[in-house]
Amino acid sequence: MTPEYVPINPVELPPPQEPVVPPAIAPIWHTLVLVAAILAISIHGATRLTAAHGPLNRLATYGFTAAMEVGMLAWVILGLRLSKTPLRSVLGSFSFSFRSIATDLGVALVFWIASLMVLGSIGLAWTGVEAAVTHRATATRDTGQQGKAGQEFKPDASQLETLRTVAQLAPSNGKEIAAWAFLCLLVGFIEETVFRGYLQQQFIRWARGGVVLGVLLSAAVFGGAHAYQGMRNIVMLTVFGVLFSVLALYRRSLRAGMFAHSWHDLLAGLALALLKSTHVI
Repeated sequence: MTPEYVPINPVELPPPQEPVVPPAIAPIWHTLVLVAAILAISIHGATRLTAAHGPLNRLATYGFTAAMEVGMLAWVILGLRLSKTPLRSVLGSFSFSFRSIATDLGVALVFWIASLMVLGSIGLAWTGVEAAVTHRATATRDTGQQGKAGQEFKPDASQLETLRTVAQLAPSNGKEIAAWAFLCLLVGFIEETVFRGYLQQQFIRWARGGVVLGVLLSAAVFGGAHAYQGMRNIVMLTVFGVLFSVLALYRRSLRAGMFAHSWHDLLAGLALALLKSTHVI
């Protein structure tokens, strides 16, 4: 007797589902207000420093900057609370054990040295292009006197002026150095929280998980926040912001970036103070 054939229905697979994109970490309007305020304050600071005449009250400037940084952090915390996002999720995962802290310090040191090498290479390339363009323009005006034109090349006056403008913020005595060190610690913590924590994560989620776009947008805002340092440094700091973002993604926390950010600002200020005291700038 031949067994009866029973057709087997193929197993129906569920339709593929799109990856779930986590919700924004804060309201859209909150982020737009923050970005607009950062850029407006940066432009105002650039105008104020450029137009300044006479000695600058650095302690008052440090205090005002610290107040603005704390206000920016408070605004970020407000936005996170509105969306019920814990601050720890922005800061990342880390422990307070000695080994964990030492590891982040070591990673921060290696990152800082490597990033300075990258920025130094970009700076040299930028300077070389500027020198070539300036030399070509001078040689065109003085046809037949290329040798003389090469001898008349001088460093970009706008860059020297920008350096002198930034040097106004460098500390010049013991009180100012102490205040500068405290400000650098504060800025390192707050700006990494704002730019690599809040803004980067917000932009990534706006881009539906697009990490590259989120990194580029947060780095662009970071560069724009330093308008007082001139266009060249805006570009350089945008690249620096990208490097800090890569570090944050690699470590899955902001602590190593906070360490590197703080001591970079501290050493940069002390270096400018030394150059200023020796009348180099």
